[in-house]
Amino acid sequence: MGVGHYCNREVVVTEKDATIQEIAQLMREHHVGDVIIVEPTPGGNRPVGIVTDRDLVVEILAQEVDPASVTAADFMSAEPVTAGEKDGLLDTLEQMYTHGVRRMPVVNDQGDLEGILVADDLLELISEQISDLARLVKREILEEKVKRP
Repeated sequence: MGVGHYCNREVVVTEKDATIQEIAQLMREHHVGDVIIVEPTPGGNRPVGIVTDRDLVVEILAQEVDPASVTAADFMSAEPVTAGEKDGLLDTLEQMYTHGVRRMPVVNDQGDLEGILVADDLLELISEQISDLARLVKREILEEKVKRP
């Protein structure tokens, strides 16, 4: 199953001319740690950058940059690493590790944004799968005890 099945389809987006203040407000309003910077296309929105809460702290606050003086285009991580909807989950996790990213936009065959894959969400998914596997093993052990007392 491709990562399109696992990604979050509710992605917070804005364009390059958004101010730092607007981006921070979007993060707060939607309770997210990132905003995808997009360029509109005939079929949707193409991801051209990403801004994370860490970027706001490290690149703006810690550097004492005047938030009114910069836009997303000035400090976004340009050309974000993306995954295709049909890409395998394990391959995508490897790409996230290789590139040192915890958030990866997911795009369709035309390169338009379809969702986002976030490491925190994947940890929750994997922990649920491991829990299901543990319950299965426990159930099999109990059933064997009933069949073979």
